[in-house]
Amino acid sequence: MNSTPPRALLPAGLRSPGRWAVLPAAVLAGAVLGGGYGALKAPEYAATSYVIVVPAEKSDPASVVGFAQAYGRVATDIAVTGDAQVWAGVTADTLRKNVQAATSPDAPMISITARSAKPSQAVSMADGVARALVLDSSHVAGNTGVKVVQFSRATKPLTPVSPSAPLSALVGGCAGGLLGGLVLLVRPKRAAARDGARHSRQATAPTASVPAPAVAAHQPEAV
Repeated sequence: MNSTPPRALLPAGLRSPGRWAVLPAAVLAGAVLGGGYGALKAPEYAATSYVIVVPAEKSDPASVVGFAQAYGRVATDIAVTGDAQVWAGVTADTLRKNVQAATSPDAPMISITARSAKPSQAVSMADGVARALVLDSSHVAGNTGVKVVQFSRATKPLTPVSPSAPLSALVGGCAGGLLGGLVLLVRPKRAAARDGARHSRQATAPTASVPAPAVAAHQPEAV
């Protein structure tokens, strides 16, 4: 009973030992690049401040959730037009890029998260935007029927939120291994397609016919 060798089950491109060197090389390159990026990139810190929307006198308490959603959408705009950039000591563009506001669908609370390379600056940015929301709401409380109050001030972060060098190296190695595997899977298919096209052209090429040798006519000998 004949048995097919395991190597015969693999494509011709994958049976070549040299092609498998692509995978460890890709993993190593990805790990080196990821670790270098994590080591050279400055650490980033995040600080979060919380504010809550409360109803004013003789206003509908059910409307505070909707106003909290509205204030969350325009938090950075209100901060830029107010004095948040002065309190935080940063530019308006920095506030827009590094401050995010998040709301809850069932609670009138807004979380304001600021990111910066300096922990103290992240705290100043988050509290500055929260303070701007509080002041702006107090100016229009007569029209909206709600106001924003400070719920919790930001605390100084102790550890960065950006990925460390080992984690970046791990992610880079995984990405490199994935790309190396894709290369191993794609290249044999392309080589097989080229070989098939070459064989097809050779099979369809016209072959020149070789003429048969002429047979000499037999002439009777003279007597």
